[in-house]
Amino acid sequence: MEKEIIKIGPPDYVLLFMVLLLASFGVIMILSASPSVGYEYFGDPFYFIKRHLFYLFLGFCAFIFGLVVNYQEFKKYSFILIIAIIVLLVLTSLPGLGVIAGGARRWLNLRIFLFQPSELAKIIVVLFLANAIEKKREKITDFWRGLIPLLSVVGIIVLFILKQPDLGTTLVIVSLAIIMLFVGGAKSTHILTIVFTGLAGTVAVILRNPYQMQRIFGYLNPWKDPLGINFHVIQSWIAVGSGGIFGLGLGGSKLKYSYLPQQYTDFIFAILCEEGGFIFSAIVVIVLMLFMIRCFRIILKVQNDFERHLTLGLSMYLVCQAVLNLCVVLGVLPATGVPLPFISFGGTSLIISFFTCGLLANISRRIN
Repeated sequence: MEKEIIKIGPPDYVLLFMVLLLASFGVIMILSASPSVGYEYFGDPFYFIKRHLFYLFLGFCAFIFGLVVNYQEFKKYSFILIIAIIVLLVLTSLPGLGVIAGGARRWLNLRIFLFQPSELAKIIVVLFLANAIEKKREKITDFWRGLIPLLSVVGIIVLFILKQPDLGTTLVIVSLAIIMLFVGGAKSTHILTIVFTGLAGTVAVILRNPYQMQRIFGYLNPWKDPLGINFHVIQSWIAVGSGGIFGLGLGGSKLKYSYLPQQYTDFIFAILCEEGGFIFSAIVVIVLMLFMIRCFRIILKVQNDFERHLTLGLSMYLVCQAVLNLCVVLGVLPATGVPLPFISFGGTSLIISFFTCGLLANISRRIN
């Protein structure tokens, strides 16, 4: 039988341009939002932008790797990758290796930077499910033989992430799994059963975790404790509203001076709204929407199930994360600690995001 020849062309340059544009917004906003915090904690106003540029370099290397790697080989090692990420998640709980910040133990100290295994877990779950859906497409409609085994693997990873605790990453991974399995052929009744069961489990975890309970109560009544648990969201609203149409100008934010916490990470979009106004914030949202549309174009043109579901999972990883971040900044959802892809400060998130785009660009080279 004659072997099919796959033509390799150039990557999707429009997709790459949008990523570059978002990354440029990230450099500008971190340069503007972080000096006061850098000077307060490290005596260097440029501490965070220098770290961010270092992460950008590592991200570029990850992008090149994603662009040239034979991603089909990942199918052979999907289960090994699952075991590896579970080990890394367990290591975050070990003294000396795990790092505690903000009441959560999510990072490993690699000396040159703090590595967050839960960010890598998102990509590994996508690879695992894309491979499993391709191999077991006929069984996906079977609740016990098809759906439950796959969800059990995802559930083990989610339990370790919830233990950190990291509700934001849990929501992203669960959303990815549901979307991929639904598109992969799972019955809607089965998906709804899983969703309601998951919601019940999430509520049970939140009720046992005072840290998460405070965030939920703060979300339900943000004005009850404006100087405590609700301080983030109220200051975020003030920053977003202060920008108006044209913004206060680059560097003109007042909320970044010890008023809005995490102004260079999770709430950087609020500072972007304050300094760039509706115009710049709308540009970012439009670029994210165009990025999603471009990814859907790739999904419609790929030739096999693995590539189709891999592209779907990778693109939804970035889109779900962006949507969650924007909803938190606008007060639609309680604070979850999810960064805005390519714009928020954060080493692991930035590196994994660039690796994801490298894989998407790699897949785009194989479509006509």
